[in-house]
Amino acid sequence: MSISDPQAPRSRLAVPELLIGIGLLACAAAVAWQTLAIPVSPLYSKVGPTVFPYITMTGMVILSLLLIVAALRGGWQPEEEKETSTDWKAMGFVVAGLVANLLLIRPLGFTAASVIMFVLICHGFGSRHPLRDALLGLILALAAYFGFARALGVNIGAGFIENELNTVINAIISTLRG
Repeated sequence: MSISDPQAPRSRLAVPELLIGIGLLACAAAVAWQTLAIPVSPLYSKVGPTVFPYITMTGMVILSLLLIVAALRGGWQPEEEKETSTDWKAMGFVVAGLVANLLLIRPLGFTAASVIMFVLICHGFGSRHPLRDALLGLILALAAYFGFARALGVNIGAGFIENELNTVINAIISTLRG
């Protein structure tokens, strides 16, 4: 079929996909807004603390524009997927995991909040092994926390678990230094 073929199916506006593209564009705008608020010392010559946020924002803008164009052309989902109804219960677990992380990161710390989020999101995606998910979430959260805290010196929310592990790690380091 050619483009001018009257029998060719007309592309329709894919509203859900369009909303995803617009939402990602809004997130890119939030990244830009927050990046502009980062104080930059004149001591930085070319690479400062805003380089990676701007690279991330640029990628988000490009991806969001591609998603919007795809939505205007009819969307990226195959017809079979468009006919599948949304599993609102699963979506609820994913949203509950994200909200739980947001609400619990300050009182419990990054690791505990991340483990709870991980277990809820895994359940939303169909996992029925909460202990395994909690263990995997713990490993990933600790790796992320100590990657940021120890390697980069960025505090992303220390809680009881992180404070106890930091105490043990500091004691081991001081013992090894003798």
